[in-house]
Amino acid sequence: MSEGPLVTVDWLAAHASDPRVVVVDVRWYLSGKRGVDAYDAGHIPGASFVDLDAELAGDPARGPGRHPLPALQTFAALLSRLGVTEDSIVVAYDDAGGAIAARMWWLLRYFGHRGGRVLDGGIGAWIAAGHSLETDRPRVTPAPPLALRPGGAPVVDKADVARLVALGAPASVVLDARARERYEGRSEPIDARAGHVPGARSAPFVENLVAPGGAFLSREALAARYRALGALDAKSVVCYCGSGVTACHDLLALVILGREDVALYEGSWSDWARDAALPIETG
Repeated sequence: MSEGPLVTVDWLAAHASDPRVVVVDVRWYLSGKRGVDAYDAGHIPGASFVDLDAELAGDPARGPGRHPLPALQTFAALLSRLGVTEDSIVVAYDDAGGAIAARMWWLLRYFGHRGGRVLDGGIGAWIAAGHSLETDRPRVTPAPPLALRPGGAPVVDKADVARLVALGAPASVVLDARARERYEGRSEPIDARAGHVPGARSAPFVENLVAPGGAFLSREALAARYRALGALDAKSVVCYCGSGVTACHDLLALVILGREDVALYEGSWSDWARDAALPIETG
């Protein structure tokens, strides 16, 4: 079975009939469209739909941020619904280069299941390879709930981030996975203030890809990117984005490079920006 966090379309096609392989469609859009509608219009055969807001995040009213981590019981119920067992390989895909699928992969790690994978290139790569889609929803036999334990991947809060930023490189590096215009404060479509955490470095997740929505860069190209950002040599590395979702894409890239100790800032910019006592930078 596949050992790395990415699987190719060829791998997935070759293992389509393997009962250990669970395929999930996690397409999601910030506004305008619904992932479930895209799923119903056509998805990879056998894939189940997973809703980011309802199943891969907790109640935003309780925070921190717009997509706090889901409760253990919520995630356990999701895995049961999907038929996931201890030896399952869970392949998540989207149409955004893995930006949403990486959240599913990361949550599996966080709750102690090491079977998470991301389909490199997503549904676009599947279609480009000549494979068909289906519109029927699969009939899945629920699995017994797994004994999950949180803490399988590190998480930090805003106090931790403020402390690490104060240390500075090379002791610590904080990476911002949002688009550069949001990092620089030129655009802020959803959160309370525009800008970034002071001292954070701009590391847009899309730059992990050969093209927007496409496959990941080669390992060598990823290594050059993150070495230039200081993330391969720093003692501590934290990733954040708008709400803790697309930051998982940078975390995935760093795991590919062997850094499994990088932390997610759970609340991310949506948490930092709403606290008027915290400083921000622009530019």
